[in-house]
Amino acid sequence: MSFTVSLQSFTHPTKSPQNFLPKAAYKERNHGMPSVNDNHAPLVSALEASAKQKVASFHFPGHNRGQAAPSSLTRLIGIEPFHHDLPELPELDNLFAPEGPILDAQKQAAELFGAKETWFLVGGTTCGIQASILATCSPGDTLILPRNSHISAFSSMVLSGVIPKYMIPEYDFDWDIACGITPSQVENAISELDTEGRKASAVLITSPTYHGICSNLEKIAAICHSHNIPIIVDEAHGAHLGFHQHLPLSALSQGVDLSIQSTHKVLCSLTQSSMLHMSGKIISRERICQCLQTLQTTSPSYLLLASLDAARAHISENPETIFNKPVEIAMEAKSLIEKIPGISVFNCSTFGLDPLRLTVGVWNLGISGFEADDILYEDYGVVSELTGTSSITFAINLGTCRDDILRLVSGLKHLSQTHNISTRNKERLNDVVINSSSGMSLSPREAFFASKKKVSFEESVGKICGELVCPYPPGIPLLIPGEVITEEALSYLVEVKNNGGFVSGAADSSLSSIVVCSS
Repeated sequence: MSFTVSLQSFTHPTKSPQNFLPKAAYKERNHGMPSVNDNHAPLVSALEASAKQKVASFHFPGHNRGQAAPSSLTRLIGIEPFHHDLPELPELDNLFAPEGPILDAQKQAAELFGAKETWFLVGGTTCGIQASILATCSPGDTLILPRNSHISAFSSMVLSGVIPKYMIPEYDFDWDIACGITPSQVENAISELDTEGRKASAVLITSPTYHGICSNLEKIAAICHSHNIPIIVDEAHGAHLGFHQHLPLSALSQGVDLSIQSTHKVLCSLTQSSMLHMSGKIISRERICQCLQTLQTTSPSYLLLASLDAARAHISENPETIFNKPVEIAMEAKSLIEKIPGISVFNCSTFGLDPLRLTVGVWNLGISGFEADDILYEDYGVVSELTGTSSITFAINLGTCRDDILRLVSGLKHLSQTHNISTRNKERLNDVVINSSSGMSLSPREAFFASKKKVSFEESVGKICGELVCPYPPGIPLLIPGEVITEEALSYLVEVKNNGGFVSGAADSSLSSIVVCSS
């Protein structure tokens, strides 16, 4: 079989401006500056225009602009995402050397969030934290950080070879919740290193925490800068801060050097997309760029990148009023829940608190947070964000409506009416271990690459831990790879489990065995 194609029946795409806009033309039109056109979302518009091109595609990905999209997935999400799942085409710019729509989008994000420069991330805030630590710390340097930092901080220490100096966060024993870090704790950590003849290369603070607890970053930043130490803030849960008078201030507005935000958590970008913001002059932007190029994929998803641009544009439409409704219904929810017998609402007098995180305590009802969470989900269709031994945390966002709040309140009233209310004192776990450390025998990097083996729970005493063991409560790692396992630590783990808690990080969650370094 043979066939003949008339080339004259096709027109060259560059002859049709509405069908094709090469990168050079984009640069000429926008002069490398933020565009006021394109519906205020330059990367979204560029992606839309590129997807509409009438072209023969001989490039990746293999679904070929949806032509070969798997039917099982198109039935679920439709064909449009595949049309816009494009690679680094010239008109879409390059994430690692942006000159067009990505550069414009990042500049507009920097302006909105108050940064000197902003980078889009497709590897989540995890990637941003790793890049920030790699950009400020070299092998053998010291990093000051809370002991309950996100696991990405520990992976960063493995990648960088940095030595940790831990701070234990304030702890609310009534709620089994780890709070924030105080300025005096940072000052003390710096002073302790000074007496040892060492200086921190950076300080990492988590603010807000998962429960919405905010540290005084302005004072902490002033302390760090007085010692010429950069401050990095894991602000994964705070991309919305500063956009309402009743919300805490953002990290950047308090003078920090680097802030990493999960734009997908309370704002509206797609899951896995985040932003890294830089301010000040302490940290080299070139080193940030180098670290991001080392850590991020060379095939970034333009759907994720465009969602960051879209989320920024969404906020930019009404930055001073967009959170009016969420804050209003959050305050209404708190007021209604506080009136329910046997239910408590978390408040924090020492630290700031994000009103869009509602944490309710149920211990006076004689049930755990896990039991209450199951009832709320199964009987009322209420899905929480975080569950603890004594409490449940609910995240309110731009999509939360008043009906959602009323359903939550109804569910909590049901819990109150169907369980006996007790005024007994809540049993506390031993607080000695929380404020102690067995000491580091190997650095996190050395422990990561060391040979390992499993030993029984009882046999692990005196050996070097080879895994991160984090009991809930308190959500603070009790054992970190490289630290010596003590009898006190094991007794505490048993106490946690006996009181209804659980252990995260360990390969054997039953704790019949523990992974240790064998050499």
